[in-house]
Amino acid sequence: MTAHFGFWDYFIFITYALLILGVGLWVSRDKKGHQKNAEDYFLASKSLPWWAIGASLIAANISAEQFIGMSGSGFASGLAIASYEWMAALTLLIVGKYFLPIFIEKGLYTIPEFVEKRYSTNLKTILAVFWIALYVFVNLTTVLYLGALALETIMGVPMVYGVLGLALFAAAYSLYGGLSAVAWTDVIQVVFLILGGLVTTYLALDTVSGGNGFLAGLTRVYEEVPDRFAMILDKSNPEFKNLPGIAVLVGGMWVANLYYWGFNQYIIQRTLAAKSLKEAQKGILLAAFLKLLIPLIVVIPGIAAYVMINDPEIMASLGDAGLKNLPSLEQADKAYPWLLQFLPTGLKGVAFAALAAAIVSSLASMLNSTSTIFTMDIYKQYINKNADDKSTVGMGRISAGVALLIAALLAPQLGNLDQAFQFIQEYTGIVSPGILAVFMLGLFWKKTTNKAAIIGALSSIPIAMYFKVGPNGWSTSSLFVDVPFMDQMGYTFILTMVVIIIASLIQHHGKNDEKGIDIKKGLFKTSPVFNIGAFVIMIILVLLYSVFWN
Repeated sequence: MTAHFGFWDYFIFITYALLILGVGLWVSRDKKGHQKNAEDYFLASKSLPWWAIGASLIAANISAEQFIGMSGSGFASGLAIASYEWMAALTLLIVGKYFLPIFIEKGLYTIPEFVEKRYSTNLKTILAVFWIALYVFVNLTTVLYLGALALETIMGVPMVYGVLGLALFAAAYSLYGGLSAVAWTDVIQVVFLILGGLVTTYLALDTVSGGNGFLAGLTRVYEEVPDRFAMILDKSNPEFKNLPGIAVLVGGMWVANLYYWGFNQYIIQRTLAAKSLKEAQKGILLAAFLKLLIPLIVVIPGIAAYVMINDPEIMASLGDAGLKNLPSLEQADKAYPWLLQFLPTGLKGVAFAALAAAIVSSLASMLNSTSTIFTMDIYKQYINKNADDKSTVGMGRISAGVALLIAALLAPQLGNLDQAFQFIQEYTGIVSPGILAVFMLGLFWKKTTNKAAIIGALSSIPIAMYFKVGPNGWSTSSLFVDVPFMDQMGYTFILTMVVIIIASLIQHHGKNDEKGIDIKKGLFKTSPVFNIGAFVIMIILVLLYSVFWN
């Protein structure tokens, strides 16, 4: 099916595209008499204000995976999937208070650079290569694939052309301008993203209520399917394996969130580019507030779609269009594209621009971070140690272009490799607990040694595979039979930390490591604005979970 775009839809979308390209190229221009250097290209001259950081964090994070995937999860299982967003708000506060002060004090360009300063060049290189491979073969490739899939579903654009169009759009400004272009265009992208998302949510709920508005629609959805508003699922729920009850709050989701928000280059890079630590922390605070809003635009539409297709009266009012591309529990990801076709002319263009903004901003962020890690941690370390600023920036652009080309070639193949795609996603979750353990102990335990960190990182893989593969093939009396994936991550993280602690104590007999980080008095002191904002966010989270517990 196609979205039947009218003149105003095309006008709004083309205006959006020209605005992004224009702003991106304008902020990318070289200032008179100033040659763009590494700090300009990779860290936006360390000049980003808090509101640009907050907007850029959300724009980098939200992609087709949220709009299409989380709406599908909302359709299939309900509001419980929103824990990924609401728990991320709390995670961002922890990152802002306890991680950022150390990263910014050390003047980092990249997360692997921290590994070198705390552990060794060898471990830094191992992790740099891992992250480059992860960004190119998983992140960039899957965002291109999911984005092109959305274009194909909504507008009928063939997959290959969708991949090519998205790749060229992201490359047009991000390769030339670096992080400045990415961050400043993200401010515009996030406006489209949230405005377009809210438009879709409003009209879906208005349809459910028979034209009586947003609140009436939300009330009716809650009354029709109260079970889909349970945040903490019990074991009888089919989705328990993906969202295992109370463990969502106290278990493996912390591993996924702390790894993603604290040690993920394409997320943390915009905070490293802040004017100051206080600006970075205010930006984190803004992102945390926006995270509380995201389920309203990516989960609620899916629940509304579920109510709509199960109401004969609403379906009759939609006519033949309502039967096109109809979502089902087996094909829940069709929920969001299905809703978009009912938007009136003009608003379709806004919603489509929101989806494109989510995809392109994530692509641009991943490209910039891939090139930053390759250039600063591989190229300058091993290929050209004496590279000047011109060579460094040039290599940044070339490496980003190569990464995008590889991802664009691989993306169309994912449609034929569904099981491989799922395996790759789970592979990330197998590796992340070990890396998180290395970072957490490196930050906050002086006795952690380089050798112990390497042992821990390597041993985390077989530990993770034990929980994933081993118990499921054993007798039902086994302690860890059929462990939910989120719990697997939690167990792997804890056991990896135990391995690192034991290895460190054996190696140094309880003495501090020479590269251990001194936590100075006052390092984690935050401003009244951050403290008050953090308190408000925690109160809101308590209220949300109290209302929607089960």
